[in-house]
Formats: sequence, structure tokens, C-alpha cells
Amino acid sequence: MKTPRLLPARGPLRLLALAQLSNSVGDGAYYVTSALYFTHVVGLAPARIGLGLTVAWAVGSVVGVPLGRLADRRGPRGTAVLLALATAAAVASFLVVRGFVPFVVSALVYATAQSGLAAARQALLAGLVARDERTGALAHLQSTLNAGLAVGAALGGVALHFGSEAAYLSVLALDAASFVACAYVLGRLPGVAPAPAVAGDRLVVLRDRPYVVVTALNAVLLLRMPLLSLGIPLWLTERTQAPAWLVSALFVLNTLGVMAFQVRTARSVSGVTTAVRAVRRSGVLMLLTCSVFALSAVAAGPWAAAGVLVAGSLVLLAAEMLQSAGSWQLGFDLAPAGRIGEYQGFFGTGVTVARTLGPMVLTALLVQWGTPGWLVLGGAILAASYAMGPAARWACAPQGRGEPLDQPRRTRRPTKAGAGAQP
Repeated sequence: MKTPRLLPARGPLRLLALAQLSNSVGDGAYYVTSALYFTHVVGLAPARIGLGLTVAWAVGSVVGVPLGRLADRRGPRGTAVLLALATAAAVASFLVVRGFVPFVVSALVYATAQSGLAAARQALLAGLVARDERTGALAHLQSTLNAGLAVGAALGGVALHFGSEAAYLSVLALDAASFVACAYVLGRLPGVAPAPAVAGDRLVVLRDRPYVVVTALNAVLLLRMPLLSLGIPLWLTERTQAPAWLVSALFVLNTLGVMAFQVRTARSVSGVTTAVRAVRRSGVLMLLTCSVFALSAVAAGPWAAAGVLVAGSLVLLAAEMLQSAGSWQLGFDLAPAGRIGEYQGFFGTGVTVARTLGPMVLTALLVQWGTPGWLVLGGAILAASYAMGPAARWACAPQGRGEPLDQPRRTRRPTKAGAGAQP
């Protein structure tokens, strides 16, 4: 019997995928129920929930960088296991919090542990998977993540149907248990030797200006992330004649599309040059996506509007998969050996920035500006995608010297005296 396309072949990568699957099921259920749990059961106002989560993720993204460095120095497997257990404890604490301050404390622990866990997992993958196979491995993990989120969202939907406190508490218990299972699976992986310590080299990534620029540009590209959860639902209900249930259908379409085609899409990316090309193509497709979505406002009738929105979602799917594959490759290839956890912790802040500022940006552009807002959004993403090439070239060239994009940044050309590569 052949291995399902969703899961990679037996070995460390399959264990990584199973760990991803276990906690993503719990996360999927948590994502669709948490807002109602905190409002209906805990009794928090929506504005206070938003404030608490914004503060928590802002702090968590910053702390994720030193936690990534800790994974490099102490070993990513043990660090990942501890952070998975810390996440489980944070989710479990949500079961008993009843007030704003305890909620913020629990959210801080949750966001910090999640950010650190993401960085430690990337360092673990880098130590277990060959360099030229990492993007394909991440594509497998992304497909597995989407599958788990879809199953979890369905379970969360059952809890929403009942709407009782017991149903919400069951979802939180499931999410906490899923991270315990994740920790168990991660503990079964082979160990990865920690990177040797170097005096006076703490958090070098913060002084690595080329990598900072690449991360900032990637944050702009990631403004596509809140589209399905916020931008399109608001646009669909406020500006089009499409039926409201289409929001759910578009989310399912995106999830299934990533599951089916992300691995195949990632095969075209094998180095920095192909990664930059994929990012540029995704930028062009994002501008097309935004243009199509803008047209849905003038479509005559609900079914015509629905057809335009489905077409735009298909283009968005292609843009998302290309951007993901390209950014994964850049995030790894532009990081020096021995600092994958630290650099991935910083690179991951782009996701937090997009999720934190994205809702505000999308609300202003799409709800207030309408069609011109879509074009501004698409133009900004296109500009960032084309700026990624010069930024990656800068990151590949030590001290600003032009070098081929696919040449690792941690190597230098031999001097006339015949000196070899230097770190």
C-alpha cells in the first residue's frame, strides 16, 4: 500500500508530520471556538480579548528569538518538547481563568511557547533533513497542518452547535492534550547536536540588516493571511451580493487546495534563485487576486458575485502556495549554520506582524476604501515581492559584494592567495 500523499515516507519527517497533525487538530477546534468561549464563558468583552491577544503575540514574537537561540545552543529536540508541554499547560490554564489579568498572563505564556516552539521545530527540521529537501519537507508539514486544522474545525463546529460551557471546555481539553501528544512524538525523534557557543555572539540576527529586510518584506507578503479569515468575509457581506455561507466554502476550498497541491508546488523551489522567482510570481498573482476580488462588487446577482469570488480564491491559492514555498527556502538558506533556531525565530515574527497589523490594514483598505483599497493592497504585495530579489542578493553577498543568489551567504570566494571559504 502506498504512503498517502499527505504524509511523507517513514522516518524523522513522518514523525514531524505526525507531531504537526496532533496539535493542529486541537488548534483547529480552538481557533473556531476560543472567541465565543472567552466572551460567553469567561465573560470578557471582545475589545479586551483583542487587546490581550495583541499584547501576548507581540511579546511572544519577541521572546521567540532568544528561545530559538536556546534551541540552537541546548538542542532543538529537548527545547521543542519542553515548549510543547508549556503550550499544553497554557491552554489548560484557559480552563480556569476567570478575569482579564489571568487571561492575559495565560495568553502571554501561550504565545511565547508557541513562538518558541515554531522556531525550535524549524531548527529540528534543519538538523534532520538535508538542505535541498527542507522546502519539500515544509510543504508536507503545511499540508498536514491544514488537514489537522480542517478536522479540528469540524470538531469545533460540533462544540459550537451545542454551545454549552462543557462543550467549550472539552475543546480546550482536546487542544491541551494535542500538545502533550505533540511533545511525545517530538521526543521520539533523533537528537540534533547543539551548535557550539561563541563568545559575544548573542542574537546576531538583530544586527543582520539584510535578513531583517528580507523578514520585513516577507511580513508584507503575509498580509494575504488575514484575507480568508477577515478581509474576504467583510468584503463579501458588506460589498457584494454573494451568499454569506460562501465564506465557509472559500475557507474549505483553500484548505483542501493546500493539502492537495502545496507539496507539488514546492518542488519548483530548490534554491534562493528559484525562491525569489516563486515570490515574484506570487506577487503578480496577488495583484491579479485583488483585482478579481474588487470586480465581485459589481457582479450582477449573487451567483455571478459568487463565481467571481471563487475565481479570485483559486488565484489566491496559487499565490499563497508559491509565496510559502519561496519564503520557506529564503528563511532557511539565508540563515547561517548553527543559528537556524535563532534566525527562524526572528523570521517567524513576520507572521505575528501580519496577524496583528493585518486586520487593521485590511479593514481600512477594503471596508473603507473599497475597490481602490484592493488595488493598493495588491500593489504593495507586488512591490514587496519584487524587492525580495535585491534583498536576497544583499543577504547572499557578504559585505555587499555581488555574488550568485544560490551561493550560500556563509561562504566567501577564495582570495588570490588561495584562501578557502570562511564562515
